[in-house]
Amino acid sequence: MPGNKPVMEVATLSALAEPNRMQIVELLRDGPLTVGEIADRLGLRQPQASKHLKVLSENGILEVKAEANRRIYKLRSEPFQALDTWVKSFQSVMESRFDNLEEYLRELQGKENKNQANP
Repeated sequence: MPGNKPVMEVATLSALAEPNRMQIVELLRDGPLTVGEIADRLGLRQPQASKHLKVLSENGILEVKAEANRRIYKLRSEPFQALDTWVKSFQSVMESRFDNLEEYLRELQGKENKNQANP
């Protein structure tokens, strides 16, 4: 990859693109939950919830902790930090484009004012 641009894992974005998985991530934002709690809150069958949790876990978005016969799922911070860094990498580019647009609009306004003053 050229330069020192932040790397955003395509797998992370793909995993988050599925609506049920995004809802799971939103639920887990408030704290860890079991597969049963996630399934109940989203109105999914437990096998469906487990399938989505597996994808999120395999892509490093969740961590799983076994507690007796239950599995507790919680968000990992690293993928979201990487996503934040990746999004922020566009900030300077966009600010530069807005600055250029602002300068161009000032030039146009100056030309328009000049034309109105000299009919």
